[in-house]
Amino acid sequence: MAGFFSKLFKASNEREDPMKKYLIVGLGNIGPKYHNTRHNIGFKIVDAYAEEQAVSWSTEKLGDVAYTKVRGRTVVLLKPNTYMNLSGKAVKYWMQKEKISIENILIITDDLNLDFGTIRVKTKGSDGGHNGLKDIQNQLMTSSYPRFRFGIGDRFSKGKQIDYVLGEWDKNEDLDMPERIDISCKVIESFIASGVSNTMNAYNGK
Repeated sequence: MAGFFSKLFKASNEREDPMKKYLIVGLGNIGPKYHNTRHNIGFKIVDAYAEEQAVSWSTEKLGDVAYTKVRGRTVVLLKPNTYMNLSGKAVKYWMQKEKISIENILIITDDLNLDFGTIRVKTKGSDGGHNGLKDIQNQLMTSSYPRFRFGIGDRFSKGKQIDYVLGEWDKNEDLDMPERIDISCKVIESFIASGVSNTMNAYNGK
């Protein structure tokens, strides 16, 4: 039934101005074992935003998708089901399918170089060794696209990076997470309603 209503929603917006359409992508890995891991913070944030918007997910090509409206703008939420390393395939497909311009996408991902919960929105940048961002850059053939990095810290010993990013949040992080997720949802809302520059000014470093 969710898929049926998604199709109706899409059909009603086929002729919409592409500059009023947004693609918000949370990066992560599918499957229960990854659900509460640091690497899946992108999924966690878009899940929270979808819940806030009272919209449901439907499984479609290359990902789970939900649709909502923010101040007259159509918003497509996406959780790629390609696993992290092939995230770009899903991003490119849904950008083309929904005819969304690159400046209106927002990629939400984890960042080892930022302290836990720190927010950093940028309009471009390197992949920073992040395989999801690396694949997106390769698929889109540019590093100039908006991204929202959520800090996960780097509290791991030599050779333990993979275990750390694929590990679950500790107790203190879990306690602070609701407040961080709430701010992250506000970042998404600001990006859609006020643009990336205003969002950077309002939320970077918070």
